[in-house]
Amino acid sequence: MRTLEQWYSEYAESHQNKLNLSIHFICVPLIFFSIVGLFMSIPNGFLANLIGNDSLLFVNWALVALIFPLVFYVRLSVIVFLRMLIFSMMCIVANYYLSLFVNLFVASIVIFVLAWIGQFYGHHVEGKKPSFLKDLQFLLIGPAWVFEKIARK
Repeated sequence: MRTLEQWYSEYAESHQNKLNLSIHFICVPLIFFSIVGLFMSIPNGFLANLIGNDSLLFVNWALVALIFPLVFYVRLSVIVFLRMLIFSMMCIVANYYLSLFVNLFVASIVIFVLAWIGQFYGHHVEGKKPSFLKDLQFLLIGPAWVFEKIARK
């Protein structure tokens, strides 16, 4: 398995242009947020029956789905895991409140599509292909890399 620094170094190769970086700082967290929203949109009847709670905030498929990337993150670094755990919980809470005002599934699809359009435009400007086309694990590295960059500022 690659080290965290190897992941970050390889990811950074296709993220040098200032416009592309700015786009990534916005779009990568939005994509993560929208994916959490999509998982929260899955009816949670089975989970609610299993746990005995039907609140979208406390029982949802996003909690189950987030286990897998969080295991990936903890294997890389405890700090990365903690950052992503906090961001994941923020996404769950924000998606819950968003769901009180709009259809969460529709909103998540719109955010997801617009954010990916931004990402591909950023890579067009950069002149380099997105890293995930080489290795799908970069889809998990992207959010961690963005938060690492933010933490260093």
